[in-house]
Order: sequence, then C-alpha cells, then structure tokens
Amino acid sequence: MPLDAPVAVKEAVLPFKRFRTKEGHTVDSVLGPEMRSTGEVMGIDRDFPTAFAKSQDAAYGGMPLSGTVFISVADGDKRAVILPAHRLKQLGFSLVATEGTAEILARNGIKVGVVRKFSETKDGESNIVDLINAGEIDIVVNTPSGMSARADGYEIRAAAVAADKALFTTIATLGAAVTAMDAMQDGYEVTSLQEYAEMRAARL
Repeated sequence: MPLDAPVAVKEAVLPFKRFRTKEGHTVDSVLGPEMRSTGEVMGIDRDFPTAFAKSQDAAYGGMPLSGTVFISVADGDKRAVILPAHRLKQLGFSLVATEGTAEILARNGIKVGVVRKFSETKDGESNIVDLINAGEIDIVVNTPSGMSARADGYEIRAAAVAADKALFTTIATLGAAVTAMDAMQDGYEVTSLQEYAEMRAARL
C-alpha cells in the first residue's frame, strides 16, 4: 500500500437512548457480541487521527474540545489510562475520577479531583451521576469490572447516554479519541469518495 493512501475508519451508529429493557430502563452501552448497529458511517483522510475525528463527527456530532472529563476504570486499565489522561490535561480539560483511579493519576503527576461513586451517595454530597445529570461532566470514561463496579458503571453510563455526553468504555477508543482531538482543533476538509477516486486515478 502506498504511503499516501488514505486511511478509513468505520463507526457504528448505536442510538442507546432509543433502547429500553422490559422494565423501561436504558440498556447498558457496553457492547456485546450480539449488539447490532442502526447504521454506519465512515471517516476517510490522510491519517488515522483525522479519519477517526471525521467518523465521530458523522456518527455522533463530534467530541467536546474543552470541559470536564470523568474517569473511572477497571484495575487492569489503570496504568493504560495514564497517558490519555495526561494528554487530556495538556489539551486543557479538567479531570475528575473515582478514588482508586484518582490515586493512580495523582501518583503520576496528573492533577485530578475526586468524586463519589453512585453507590457511595451521602446526604448533601453529589456523586458522579448527580454531576452528569447537572451537566457538569462533558466526557465520561468508564471501563467496567466486577459485579459491584458493573452496577455502578451501569448508572454512570446510563446517565451519560441520557445526557448525550461523549462516552468511552475502552482504553483503545479513548486513546483514538485523544489523538483525534488535535485534528478536530486544527479543522479538516471533507472529500467525497468520488473525489478520492478521481485523485487516485490521476496518480496512476
């Protein structure tokens, strides 16, 4: 493949807000092997970050470029989240996290606030679901693990979906999103597949 060949990123469109359980609750947004999308979009450009940015823009209207990011990840993801979290700080985001995630970030020199889990609710003190519902969180990062953590995570993810907030449930997707934010800030041109075909034919 030539070095100047474009990169394509396909994104599934999953409108979780339309999906409900028999009891009327929002379905969990953690993907499983049997989930099916209601459509697909594709971003195509000279590099992966720009192509990924285009795919997110087409599928979900883009990603926030400022604001507050909430991070709560499984133990196995805590070290992997350090670099994306550090980059988010460099981009100007404020970070808040649950206690365990906040500890590992702080130990690696990343300034982060601590927020209570949904299950740690106390009178007069806001938990993360309260903050999402109040519009104080712009991006949610949550990778589930364990029964109690999964129950907490469900409430967090359901609140994020209901509030139309950007939600990342794997470190790989978060990493891709962080690399795409530079491309979104710089802006990009939109080129149709027909135009790409014409440019390719002209090079042959």
